Parts: sequence; C-alpha cells; structure tokens
Amino acid sequence: MPPSPNTRASFPIDADIREAHTPPGWVYCDADLHERAKHKVFANSWQFIGDETTLVRTPGQIHPFSLLEGCLNEPLLLTRGDDDAVRCMSNVCTHRANLVCETPGVERHLRCRYHGRRFSLDGTFQHMPEFEQVCNFPTPADNLAHVPLEKLGPLLFTSLQHAQPFAAWMQPVQDRIGWLPFREFRFDASRSRDYLVQCNWALYCENYLEGFHIPFVHTSLNQTLDYGLYRTDLFHRGVLQLGMSKPGSPDPVFEVPAASPDSDRRIAAYYFWLWPNLMLNFYPWGLSLNVVRPLAVDRTRVSFLTYVWREDKLEQGAGAGLDRVEREDEAIVEAVQKGLRSRLYTRGRYSPTREQGVHHFHRMLSAALRDE
Repeated sequence: MPPSPNTRASFPIDADIREAHTPPGWVYCDADLHERAKHKVFANSWQFIGDETTLVRTPGQIHPFSLLEGCLNEPLLLTRGDDDAVRCMSNVCTHRANLVCETPGVERHLRCRYHGRRFSLDGTFQHMPEFEQVCNFPTPADNLAHVPLEKLGPLLFTSLQHAQPFAAWMQPVQDRIGWLPFREFRFDASRSRDYLVQCNWALYCENYLEGFHIPFVHTSLNQTLDYGLYRTDLFHRGVLQLGMSKPGSPDPVFEVPAASPDSDRRIAAYYFWLWPNLMLNFYPWGLSLNVVRPLAVDRTRVSFLTYVWREDKLEQGAGAGLDRVEREDEAIVEAVQKGLRSRLYTRGRYSPTREQGVHHFHRMLSAALRDE
C-alpha cells in the first residue's frame, strides 16, 4: 500500500544484491512519487531531441518542440543560423511568455506574434516596438535562454539541468562501439513507431534491463541469442547488455575490430540503457533508439526510432521482429503493473546472476528520489 502523506517516500536498496529487496509495489503506483520523479529524475537528465539532418538541415531552419512531451513539456526551439551552427534555446518569449515559434520552417529571424518582439536565430534580442521609454533595456535577460546541445553522430541531446557532463554520460557507448560510423546511420520513418504501454515508466525500464525473461517471454529471440552467454556490464549511469549469437548460427553479427574487448565474441546486439530513459539497441543493420516517455503513474509512451546503416542485414537475427518482441514485453509489464497494486505483495528479491542491471537501476532511482 502507498505510504501515508506524512511518511518520507524512500525505499533504500541494499548495495549487496544478495541481500537487497526490490522497491515496494507502491513505488509504481503512487501519483505523488511520479510527480516527484519529473523534477528529481527527468528535469536534470539528458534527453534525446532528434536528428539534425531531418530537423534543421540547412541554415535558416527552425524547429519548435516540447522536451519529453507528456512529462516535462518544456517548450524549446532548435535553430540553424547563417553561421551553420545548430543551437537549442527556450521557445518562450522574454516579454509575456508566448511561444515564439509555433511551426517548423525557414526564417531570417524569430518574431513573437503576440507583441512583435524579435530575436535573431541565435536567440539574441533584436527589437521590441513601443519600448523606447523603458529604462535599462535591453539586458541579457531579454535574450532567449540557451540550453546545452550535444551530439552522437547526427543525434541531438539536451538537458535542462544536467547533473552529469554529456561526454561522461555517453562515454561507455563511445568506448565500446565508437568504431561504428554513426554519421552513416539514416532515420527510417517507415520502421519507426510509438507504443502506448499501461505501466509505470520505471517498470518498463527494469524489464529492459535483464535478459532473465527472454527464455520465458521471447520465444523467437531466444532461438537467436545464446542465453548462457548473455552478459550484463554496469557503469556509472547506465547498463550494457551483450547479446551473443548461438555458435554456428547464420545470423549476422558485428565485425568487431581487433582492439575491441569483444573481438573474440559473436555479438548479435549491443543493448545500452542510459539513465534514466534512453535505450540504444545496436544491431548489425543499425540502431533502434528507444525513448521512454512517462505520461502518468501507470501510463508510458515508448518511441521506437529506427536508424539504418546496412539494409542488407535488416530483419535478420536479434534485430528482427522488434515489433513482436515489444508487444510481448508490453503484455508482461502491463500484467506486472496490475500485480503491483496487490495488497498482498510487498517486495521481491534479485537474481545475483541475472538481475544486476535491474538492481543497479533501482539503486539509482532510490538515490534520485530520496528526501534531502
């Protein structure tokens, strides 16, 4: 049952996985804790924006968007200026808070349609009618506020209050598979879609973070991956799961460089999870990027975005049938969400050999939501 309003909503997770218990069921059902997560987890995390080659490809292009729609809903704006630099900034006018830009397009400058305040494409204040008598105007506060913009190949990321440098957050990906030509990955809208899942966002993430359920839930994937060789590596703000192809399988695997720690492995998939809600699934054909978007305490939207590198390897091996795998996962996590509401369920335990990623995630979540 949920804690009383006067109880500190904390759920310590023992550092020793052999001793630890999973979070209590109320963690996934408490609306107040869900609201807390918006500020404590998502507002200070790195979030995926999109692909610069499709959003702001040429100088003058602008692209308004809502950061983590359904959760943060922060109005932001991407622009590519005449200097060919891509920037990310607030899309809120510094006069009376109207949205500066409402539709994508190509512009020479930005003009708020409420009272005509004008900005350059880099967000600098340019002009405001009827303000000739205002004292000490303009000041830097009249410019549009900037937020950091970082890249992985053509992929763009930003953060409102980043608690960790982007390079450190993304470093495990670069270290392990930086040899992949990310710039050659191309977005394929026909293979991308959103899924609406009736469960808490954290429940969806923890399901992703273990291969324990593969033999029981994913019959087709289990025929492709060698469950005995499945491996989980932990790092500061994320988890890597290695899916190995079965010996003698004709399914495609990565051509791993000799200098890689995986050079002697038949890697069918690199499954990266980066705190708190990003999944980078690399297959020999390219990348399936998944963004988990919390909508309510028991409702989550998951965006599957496909970036193709080698078309000849599509629909083969671990990277095939992703829609089926997703629907199988949905059925399981939605059933678990119902079970977590049980008055008879308290907390579970972890498999030390198969649920290291889940335990790691729960410790991060517990720390982030802890009362000061």
